[in-house]
Amino acid sequence: MATATAPAPTRDAPPAPATGRRPASVARYVLLVLLALVIVGPLVFILVTSFKTQADATGTPPTWIPETFTGQAYDAILGSGETPVLRWFVNSMIAAVGNAFLVVTTSALAAYPLARMEFRGKKIVFWAIISTLFIPPVILTIPNYLIVGELRWLDTLTAVIVPTAASAFGVFFLRQFFLTLPSELEEAALIDGANRFQTFWRIVLPLSRPALVTLALLAFLTNYNDFLWPVYVLFSPENQTLPAGLSTLQSANAVRYDLLAAGAVIASVPVLLIYVLAQRYIIEGVSRSGLKG
Repeated sequence: MATATAPAPTRDAPPAPATGRRPASVARYVLLVLLALVIVGPLVFILVTSFKTQADATGTPPTWIPETFTGQAYDAILGSGETPVLRWFVNSMIAAVGNAFLVVTTSALAAYPLARMEFRGKKIVFWAIISTLFIPPVILTIPNYLIVGELRWLDTLTAVIVPTAASAFGVFFLRQFFLTLPSELEEAALIDGANRFQTFWRIVLPLSRPALVTLALLAFLTNYNDFLWPVYVLFSPENQTLPAGLSTLQSANAVRYDLLAAGAVIASVPVLLIYVLAQRYIIEGVSRSGLKG
């Protein structure tokens, strides 16, 4: 009697290599490298130009590697009494930090009730705040100037810090983030006897650190890079902020590109440092603020 024999086990054939993936990955990396060069290239050129002589900076065609590396531009702009760059830098830092603090404070206090509390007219208030985002900021220049003048804030850093302390974008941004937080934590705090402000201060704000840091950085950069408003309200050379002060180098020094490049490098240092230190919070804050509407 013939007996059936079980077929010998066969090994699974190895999967065919994905021939299309590798060229696609290479093309993607090449594209990313090209984009990085487009973005980083001008920054590197400015840095190199700041170490050129005046003749090299205005030479034609422009060169990437100067014949002689020199720090004359930094000596001229940091050691001149007519261009107090360090004073401008300090003014910009004071104004930007103060404005960022006020923006975060006012936005958090306004966003929390819009996200967690129920009251009559809540939606009307929210949409009224959001509607102000459609107003071009330049339209408010003259009204803000008149108000600042009546308050006797002209030619002071207060005029640069306070007018933009209320941010509609900040309210919207933090409200979206607050909506993503679990409500059970607040309910437990209220059951334990905490009031609304204690819950906001001890529960909500510590959990919202990524969003708060992100908003503070955005407000800092907006104020730090602002040019038009400081030009209108700051008159004395020693009270200028960095963007407005650097613009005077073009007329005072007949467009010294080496000086302008040195000033741009000095202005970019704190921004780069802050972004490197806070990028983890920025990514988390932006990603979580859009999860729930």
